[in-house]
Amino acid sequence: MRKLTFAFAVLASIGGAALVQPASAAPGLPSGISAPESVTQVRMHPMERRMMHRRMHRRMMHRHMRHRMMHRM
Repeated sequence: MRKLTFAFAVLASIGGAALVQPASAAPGLPSGISAPESVTQVRMHPMERRMMHRRMHRRMMHRHMRHRMMHRM
């Protein structure tokens, strides 16, 4: 619960900061500096993908088990 509250607080602060900055093509950068034209792709390592998949599965199973326990009560 604390993590969720903290995550909402961080998102709210980021959203508020985005509204305060002037609207431009690259917000947050000074007007004399432009963003680079090229975009570099970063690929996920197979082990990183596996770790993410396992974490997602654990979280889904945890939610499923909590739901079953609440339903049994």
